[in-house]
Amino acid sequence: MSNDPLLQPYRLKHLTLRNRLLSTAHEPAYSEDGLPKDRYRLYHLEKARGGVALTMTAGSAVVSPDSPEAFGNLHAYDDAIVPWLRRLADDCHEAGAAVMIQLTHLGRRTGWNRGAWLPVLSASPVREPAHRAFPKEAEDWDIARIVADYAAAAQRMQAAGLDGIEFEAYGHLIDSFWSPATNRRQDDWGGSLDNRLRFTWAVLDAVRAAVGPDFIVGIRMVADEDWEKGLSREEGVEIARRLAASGRIDFLNLIRGHIETDAALTGVIPIQGMRDAPHLDFAGEVRAATGFPVFHAAKIADVATARHAIASGKLDMVGMTRAHIADPHIGRKVARGEEARIRPCVGATYCLDRIYEGGEALCIHNAATGREATMPHVIPAADRPRRAVIVGAGPAGLEAARVAAERGHRVTVLEAAAEAGGQVNLLVANPRRRDMRGIVDWRLQELERLGAEIRYNLYAEAEDVLALDPEVVVIATGGLPQMPEMEGAELALSSWDVLSGEVRPGGRVLVYDDNGAHPGMSAAEVLARGGAEVELVSPERFFAPEIGGMNHVPYMRAFQECGVRVTIATRVTALRREGNGIVATLGSDFAPGWREERRVDRVVAEHGTQPNAELYRALRPLSRNLGAVDYAALLGRGEVFPERNPEGRFTLYRIGDAIASRNIHAGIYDALRYGIRW
Repeated sequence: MSNDPLLQPYRLKHLTLRNRLLSTAHEPAYSEDGLPKDRYRLYHLEKARGGVALTMTAGSAVVSPDSPEAFGNLHAYDDAIVPWLRRLADDCHEAGAAVMIQLTHLGRRTGWNRGAWLPVLSASPVREPAHRAFPKEAEDWDIARIVADYAAAAQRMQAAGLDGIEFEAYGHLIDSFWSPATNRRQDDWGGSLDNRLRFTWAVLDAVRAAVGPDFIVGIRMVADEDWEKGLSREEGVEIARRLAASGRIDFLNLIRGHIETDAALTGVIPIQGMRDAPHLDFAGEVRAATGFPVFHAAKIADVATARHAIASGKLDMVGMTRAHIADPHIGRKVARGEEARIRPCVGATYCLDRIYEGGEALCIHNAATGREATMPHVIPAADRPRRAVIVGAGPAGLEAARVAAERGHRVTVLEAAAEAGGQVNLLVANPRRRDMRGIVDWRLQELERLGAEIRYNLYAEAEDVLALDPEVVVIATGGLPQMPEMEGAELALSSWDVLSGEVRPGGRVLVYDDNGAHPGMSAAEVLARGGAEVELVSPERFFAPEIGGMNHVPYMRAFQECGVRVTIATRVTALRREGNGIVATLGSDFAPGWREERRVDRVVAEHGTQPNAELYRALRPLSRNLGAVDYAALLGRGEVFPERNPEGRFTLYRIGDAIASRNIHAGIYDALRYGIRW
């Protein structure tokens, strides 16, 4: 038996959990027709195989048709969910993990124009800004049918063989009755705390009558909305006490904060640059006050913090949810003494931003997550070792080298700079994004373990590559900044000039962001924080469309604190020199004759990158495949690199920004899916 607090079993009612690691409920949006089919199942199965003790599915599964899915939610009201969940549960049980599910009625946290187009409802008709619906006040007949829907959904989960359920009570229907911010009722369901808890007791009593006393039932609840007009800490902790003493539930899963706006949501689920584990002490205080099993997750991204949470008695089960998206094998690696090999969560929150923008959850630097049917988390050995040269040590090149070395190939990486990192070295110039360096550091550590060679300060030319007699050459040379099409573009600086430190902040600066991703926004933030008077101009209907709502928050905070002016739906059409300054001419796609001018000291333009493909073009005629990739084979089966030049000496392909301007995830996905095919 290990003495590690994280590896100690935990008994919850009749259920013994093998360790203290929990993946809390979240909706990865992998569902199909509201059902957890193979993609959904394999995602949770990977965590079970990776050693997690409990994986909580859904985030949340909706119990009623008038709670339409907002981000791929499972349909707990549909009998068709039972066999799919049974298969998921059986597979995870076989791998040693318990499986539960989170149930909810979303209340006002959804849209009226989804699903069956039924009216959205809440305790009172108070609109949630994030999802924008105007809810109706729940009537007595609404309450009665939703209580029955909760009970029926719980029965389905029990029939599917799940180990238990938890109810979601932060920002959804149940807690809309708790909070003074959302409950303005004058009847028996509003006013006193006793009245505001009536709906909760009705749900719990109906569920217990449906599933019996032995089925595990918990609640993920807000115990302090940290909001002047919301649920106070005193009332929240009192609700936790009453729930714990009621005999109706078996555990509390604690949340602190409110989630009706993007800014508020980042207080509950902090992103990079924000404090780690900000609510851990509070969860421990609630555990002490209730003497009841307490689970909790909120930016507990590293094993040391998780271990402290258990060892100090603050928690009984510790949620490392985004950390498990980055590396589903945390438990297995800790148990094997390989803690240092855990792929770190860098707090990019690419996963959640994609969900809230209507996409599926993807990790910024683990391309296998959510693609378990086709992409491996554990890289298989190749049929024979090959000599591989990877040119470029940015995220894509390092991932290509890691995958190749794991496959057993002999790997040499050629890097023009004095250190690895590529564009990551630019983005970490913004201090609050420094954790992104973990993408690079983890891969360098793995390459050292695997014995791969990296040669720095070598701007590789064709002769340098050919001298290594490679069988496979991967071009990961990234891109170089490019300017948007406008007259006088040569007068503009790039975002790279700002982030590299070559340009000092100061004076009046116009940042023209024609890309809508992190580089332009980060340059604007660095300039503004450094004292420049900044205007951000974007041709988009809303600025930074490539950045999700949660990552938008710290940029907007910086802009408002520093007085950054934001101008949308406007193009910079021309620049001209005038004295010591620059005059930018602004135009519009919507009103072709409209013009304005800005006189500034500098213009910074962001328009993505153009591929740095000179070496690729030089090597292409010498390769067996002439650089060609068979996309049909890549997406299915067969030879990915067709032989087009029998006299060629090696297979050649390029990845990441060396192909086209994209993002870190795209480059890492390229590296993985090509790398496992040779």
